[in-house]
Amino acid sequence: KSREKWTESQNIRAGIVFQEYPDLEVAYNLSDKLRKIYNQNITKSVAMLKLAHWFKDVEESGFKSFSILKNTITNHYNDILNYFDERSTNASAESFNAKIKNFRMQLRGVRDKAFFLFRLSKIFA
Repeated sequence: KSREKWTESQNIRAGIVFQEYPDLEVAYNLSDKLRKIYNQNITKSVAMLKLAHWFKDVEESGFKSFSILKNTITNHYNDILNYFDERSTNASAESFNAKIKNFRMQLRGVRDKAFFLFRLSKIFA
């Protein structure tokens, strides 16, 4: 949840927690900065610049979990940046794929592929 959406009591509690555990504040700020990159209506070139700054912040923080995330983003950099062109994701395709896997699991495997595809098209089409 971004700081702007915190209630007064959440703000007070966060202040106490961040004072006692400064690493939590650094981790929160890193995750919030990444969230804001995606929530802002920015162009691809601006997103590239902001991600580069975020990468630098991650390296300076020394958090292993954020370094792993940074490496994942780096490995899929162009695909991830395509989000900023049309602001669309492949979430619907992933959801449909999960439904197919669940359907296949309920049937405990598929022997007749043609019949499976027929049933799939009748149920989900």
